[in-house]
Amino acid sequence: MQTHRNIFDSHYAALYHPWLQVFDPLDKRNIFIPPSGSVLGIYSRSDNTRGVHKAPANEVVRACVGLDCQYNKGEQDILNPKGVNLIRTFTGQGIRVWGARTCTSNSIWKYVNVRRLFIFLEQSIKNGSNWVVFEPNDDKLWARVQRTIYSFLLGVWRSGALMGGTPDEAFFVRVDRSTMTQDDIDNGRLICVIGVSPVKPAEFVIFRITQKTADSE
Repeated sequence: MQTHRNIFDSHYAALYHPWLQVFDPLDKRNIFIPPSGSVLGIYSRSDNTRGVHKAPANEVVRACVGLDCQYNKGEQDILNPKGVNLIRTFTGQGIRVWGARTCTSNSIWKYVNVRRLFIFLEQSIKNGSNWVVFEPNDDKLWARVQRTIYSFLLGVWRSGALMGGTPDEAFFVRVDRSTMTQDDIDNGRLICVIGVSPVKPAEFVIFRITQKTADSE
């Protein structure tokens, strides 16, 4: 599995394992299928119920009756940091996706939900800024663009997708002469610099339990 994982290095890809056992209604028997289709369905379900910022993990794989291979916690601890998202069976909890990492060596993009959040932000801002084309590239336009993007990111922050107790801690939007040169302005380039602080998933929950004694009261 590790050898196969090392073939890839991309923050636009994620690797899931093992194959899933499902019932084939045509052949009237159980068969094994790659997990890709089910995982994409989980992406969609998680997007609809929680938002694109939520890691699509700890989610039940529906219509799955078994796995091609069973993994334990020790194997999980080896493979997960390497970017292999395991699908595991948990007693009383069903079969669940138990990982949310991309196939990248770039730590900035190691989480699926962070990569997908930025794709969502980039595309939403581009689609919401089409009206800018052929407008006069001046201070008034820059202020309008700044307000539009700020309003959008404010809503994203309020949805819980960004880290920070205040909007200023969560993101910034700059559209002014610090982001554009006179050459940019003369050649019709409006450049906006945006920074956001994504919320990363809690992969490892660690409890430290100590014994309370009379002396500590």
